Amino acid sequence: MRKLKLQVQMTLDGFVAGPDGQLDWMWISGKRDESLIQYVIDLADSCDTILLGRKMTREFIDHWENVVDNQPDSPDQSLAQRMVNMRKIAFSRTETAITGRNLTVENGDLATVIQAMKKEPGKDIMVYGGANFASSLISLNLVDEYYIFSNPVAIGEGLSIFKERKILELKSSTTYGNGKVLNKYVPASL
Repeated sequence: MRKLKLQVQMTLDGFVAGPDGQLDWMWISGKRDESLIQYVIDLADSCDTILLGRKMTREFIDHWENVVDNQPDSPDQSLAQRMVNMRKIAFSRTETAITGRNLTVENGDLATVIQAMKKEPGKDIMVYGGANFASSLISLNLVDEYYIFSNPVAIGEGLSIFKERKILELKSSTTYGNGKVLNKYVPASL
């Protein structure tokens, strides 16, 4: 059975974005760590589908397609190629079509659709956010693996993906030269 993997950047105080969705805090350290980037690429390569919430879809699609199309010398070109070429499904209750390469829109029941996707053949399924979409997946107990990049910054207030108590089991922890720490968790079996 395919796994649903959630990869998020998080502040030390537990937020995945500022109160209005700001992500500027992710680049405060200013240091690029190639081993972290390679890990993100390897993790993406373990998947063949990306799930997106409607609110973040436009920004995600525009960003990665712009890197592929207009920034051939970008150090993110390898990751961008993967993001553009991989199958993407945007979940929406309001939109029936959103433009983007390899992108379809799903309007069905979130839990029903994802449970069916997990039973399909193929690689694992990746979710990168946004906050509300990730929170819905977590609340429905659909996430099989959590990859949380803890950033060395606190922002005081913002958007959280955890809305209720979740007991997780730490599987691994990796510290990177730019101060970020990757913690891999799975739901605890109680």
